[in-house]
Amino acid sequence: MQDPRRTSPAWAAYAREIGHALKRARAAAGCSQRAVATRAGIATQTYQKYEKGESKPGTPLNPELLTLVAVSQALGITIADLLPPGAPDLTVGR
Repeated sequence: MQDPRRTSPAWAAYAREIGHALKRARAAAGCSQRAVATRAGIATQTYQKYEKGESKPGTPLNPELLTLVAVSQALGITIADLLPPGAPDLTVGR
């Protein structure tokens, strides 16, 4: 059974905002998607999906922490710089 938090509209919107933050950071760094992906050790296609806020087509972004750290380092920023304010409540049973 899939975790319903992964498919919630609130999480999808938040994931898209992370994608926008990735795109802005890449533009500010003057890098191509390929360059960021290569530095982070991931496939260019994977990084392209991340900028769209997706992990798979139609599935909100949800990278491993290791990957998120690598991408932020490739962009010369912190993970906190990628996370927009107002994360949706993902706690269970409230």
